[in-house]
Amino acid sequence: MNNELTATTSESVVSSIRHSNGKFHNSVQSEAPSLGKTLGIFKRYFTEKKIDSTPTEQIPMLQVTRQQLDALSDDNVHIVKLGHSTLLIKMHGEYWLIDPDFSMRASPFSFIGPKRFQPTPISIDDLPPIDKVLISHNHYDHLDQAAIKALNTKTGEFLVPLGVEGDLQKWGVNEEKIKQFDWWQEQQTEHALVAFTPSQHFSGRGIGDGNKTLWGSWVVKTPGRSFYFSGDSGYFAGFKSIGDKYGPFDLTFIETGAYDKDWADIHMTPEESVQAHIDLAGETMVPIHNGTFDLAFHPWYEPLVRVSEAAQKYNVSLSTPVFGQVFKLEHKPIQTVWW
Repeated sequence: MNNELTATTSESVVSSIRHSNGKFHNSVQSEAPSLGKTLGIFKRYFTEKKIDSTPTEQIPMLQVTRQQLDALSDDNVHIVKLGHSTLLIKMHGEYWLIDPDFSMRASPFSFIGPKRFQPTPISIDDLPPIDKVLISHNHYDHLDQAAIKALNTKTGEFLVPLGVEGDLQKWGVNEEKIKQFDWWQEQQTEHALVAFTPSQHFSGRGIGDGNKTLWGSWVVKTPGRSFYFSGDSGYFAGFKSIGDKYGPFDLTFIETGAYDKDWADIHMTPEESVQAHIDLAGETMVPIHNGTFDLAFHPWYEPLVRVSEAAQKYNVSLSTPVFGQVFKLEHKPIQTVWW
């Protein structure tokens, strides 16, 4: 399917089969959280004692320089984890970013909210010009307003889910630089096919805007290699559908963290993350969405411990590079226990 949208933003949103009654919906409808459940979660945040929610020592990290990046070959795909779910990619000479989050808090406020454990391995100012920025959804730990504003002048194109273009335009991004995507929509770029694929999640940045924009995952396929980026998702049958259509993948970057029994349908447990990788027909799995912010009730290192155990149990190849470490799509798994 190559179904690049050409209609206006409002027309595209309304025409999406995922959109009805003013909101986007998952392929399998989950029960909306009741007021009682929401209040119960807030009560847990104030009364439940957390254990090891943040690191007591600095997490291993390698600094990244512009000179180092420019020295990487232009005939391959190089990848760097910058923190949480943020990936920097050198795509055959072009620089791409996925879900760039550089702020100290994943919050609408600078003084309160989940605080970053430590700065990113490279600042936005030190980044080279960026050809493409890909966004999975509009939550604060994936769509960083300050980062988008700082990246605007050095980025050629923003690839976003339906509805998210409105936020970018409010922040100063010219609409001509924005490509909006519905699920299963593709774009052929100079070096790779990019496809926006489903996830089971939700969206919203404030009161009253819940599910007004779409959410999803990304597939990137070069002529010889491919990878998958999950964004945020609960476990669902869509992983198998994506694997059937676009797999196998050399690497899958799978959300592994910020799970809890109170939101089990929109964030996976580590064991479910491994199953998602299997469904996707992935060769090697890289856990993301961890080691950067305290977003749930589990210890900060628990996702990595549990995903390692599950990968071993199901004979899944797991790669755990430290933040700032450069690796290629065809790299042998990096088995550093940095947590």
